[in-house]
Amino acid sequence: MFGFSDETYIDVASGNGGNGCVSFRREKYIPKGGPDGGDGGRGGDVVFVVRENLRTLGHLKMIRMFNAEHGQNGLGARRYGKNGKDIEIHVPPGTIIKDAQTGEILKDLTGETRWVFLTGGRGGLGNWHFRTSVRQAPKFAQPGEPGVAMRIGVELSIIADIGFVGFPNAGKSSLLNNLTNARTKVAGYPFTTRIPQLGVYRQGDLDIILADIPGIIEGASKGAGMGFKFLKHISRTAGLAFLIDLSDASYETAYETLCGELRSYAPELLEKPRIVIGTKIDEPEGPEHYAKLQSMLPEISVLGLSNITGEGLEEVKHAFVNLVTMAKRTGRQQEFSPPPAIAPAEET
Repeated sequence: MFGFSDETYIDVASGNGGNGCVSFRREKYIPKGGPDGGDGGRGGDVVFVVRENLRTLGHLKMIRMFNAEHGQNGLGARRYGKNGKDIEIHVPPGTIIKDAQTGEILKDLTGETRWVFLTGGRGGLGNWHFRTSVRQAPKFAQPGEPGVAMRIGVELSIIADIGFVGFPNAGKSSLLNNLTNARTKVAGYPFTTRIPQLGVYRQGDLDIILADIPGIIEGASKGAGMGFKFLKHISRTAGLAFLIDLSDASYETAYETLCGELRSYAPELLEKPRIVIGTKIDEPEGPEHYAKLQSMLPEISVLGLSNITGEGLEEVKHAFVNLVTMAKRTGRQQEFSPPPAIAPAEET
């Protein structure tokens, strides 16, 4: 229903508190019953609610203003004004809230289910609160407090256990489809994956979230191809899987090129545990190129894989389980702060 969107700006405002009431009791046989003005209602809050079934911020592109309800004014007979309703903004897991002017991170909603961002204004006190022995008929009440309005940046950083890194047509989407229920587009031309795709690989009681990121090309750090638009989505992964096409002429330099592009984006990403998967090992030159790739990277686990025949798929599954299990056991599932994707500027 909504296209993929991982960042946007919205304007939010909590509700104003209702004014206190100036009122005096006037009933038959009680002509001077004294002050009885009630309090104003409290303004509604701005609340972010994390929904597990959401995977994009596309719905926030449709509605850009979120205003909580104002509290109602107080009434006579000491009746309170009605509190304003909260406004709930539903977002996917991994959402980050930023100040649109400064780019400062206000809240990372990872691990949260509900967060009150802006509190509504308090309702004003009615005049019956101000009666004293020397001021028995106060003709004033307290005004309600105003709410708070703010423009914020909302940014999504997908939470996954393993992020796939590779050139276009390296077999990332095919691997995701083979391991999960994801049904991403696969074709014989570059950039068939245009947005990040997620899938869950289940091994016993362990669920491993895999993220297929659109292909990187050499020069991405200078804006070539899709640039670094989606690389922030691997900033929270436990580890990285580098997929290298063994049938491609540049297979020998592919790993170093990918590392160089990641280093230009966020050097901390290269501190993550990683494995290298040589894909298309079923091609005629595949076994020879696979053996050479292993000899070139002796310090890294290098696996061979054919998404067509299934050769090496079990080894890849075991490697993913070991990588995630080790990361969770040792606390290596680090979270890095990539360069800000939302600039501190007004959006038109």
